Amino acid sequence: MSSSSFTSSSSLSSSLLPYGWDTGWDAEFAPYAEQGLLPGRVVRVDRGQCDVVTADGVVRADTEFVVPRDPMKVICTGDWAVVDPEGADPRYVRAYLPRRTAFVRSTSSKRSEGQILAANVDHAIIAVSLAAELDLGRVERFLALAWESGAQPVVVLSKADLVPDPLGLSYLVSDVENTAPGVQVLPVSARDGDGVDVLRSVVAGGTSVLLGASGAGKSTLANALVGADVMEVQAVRDIDGKGRHTTTTRNLFVLDGGGVLIDTPGLRGVGLYDAESGVEQVFAEITELAEQCRFHDCAHEAEPGCAVAAALADGRLHQRRLDSYRKLLRENRRLVARADARVRGELRREWKARGAQGRAAVRLKQGRPL
Repeated sequence: MSSSSFTSSSSLSSSLLPYGWDTGWDAEFAPYAEQGLLPGRVVRVDRGQCDVVTADGVVRADTEFVVPRDPMKVICTGDWAVVDPEGADPRYVRAYLPRRTAFVRSTSSKRSEGQILAANVDHAIIAVSLAAELDLGRVERFLALAWESGAQPVVVLSKADLVPDPLGLSYLVSDVENTAPGVQVLPVSARDGDGVDVLRSVVAGGTSVLLGASGAGKSTLANALVGADVMEVQAVRDIDGKGRHTTTTRNLFVLDGGGVLIDTPGLRGVGLYDAESGVEQVFAEITELAEQCRFHDCAHEAEPGCAVAAALADGRLHQRRLDSYRKLLRENRRLVARADARVRGELRREWKARGAQGRAAVRLKQGRPL
């Protein structure tokens, strides 16, 4: 798309095209342009300040006006910011444009607050190191959050050079593909360059966020995609194979092959945040089976006509998948209930009903009257 197709403010913002600026953002920004403010994309947030790339280059701006009490509304890397023009001292971010997508996790298992890791993301690259045993449950968590964010997930099996046997590598890819329906799974060796071009072509032209645990090789992948050593790389610890926190902030870079990349620190915890639809998408085969159950409220335990139980019995569905599905749904519903009194009430009624059913079943088994 040429810059001539933009509105009058586009001559100012055409230099932002490589960062993802388009006609939609141009229209959103129009009211601020009339006030003489500047658009820019947040490339880094740190200690009440943020770096914003604008038509004037990267500027440092204060975030005082975009740090509300609600952590979900705090400005973050990937946001399109509204910044004071040159000459303002100090320079402030006055607002940010409405987000198209946001990758959110819960801050901890004991709280109901969300933490935004990246905004306006098209692809979520989930890096999984082949230097350690595959944790499919963790992959499912990342996928649930990615689908919920509105981004398209991509699973990268990093450090593929550590699995020299092609057959063994194909089995690992197959295991993850079975865990990630509808998601592209790419074995990549950033050290040797294998698979990097394929990944670069997948994420070109949009905004991607790079996610994973410490030691997953995210910084090495970032350097390979950007085409320069923009991130420091450290070796994993020999004593336990775990990685160090090389990256401590979320940073945005223009990719060598087009598009932009947001690199994130290693995540120790991957808590769900209001991600029920994401969980349903990760476990699409269970969702489809559940629609075939005789009862619409089937718990997939001992009910007659349960399609999920039938799939377990004939091997079409593995028990691990069903257990993981139930675990993530329970966790998500508990978190939502802490923030939503209505949901808490529904859960209490559901627990009471199940308790009554359980007591009735015990009485029936013992031959006692109901």
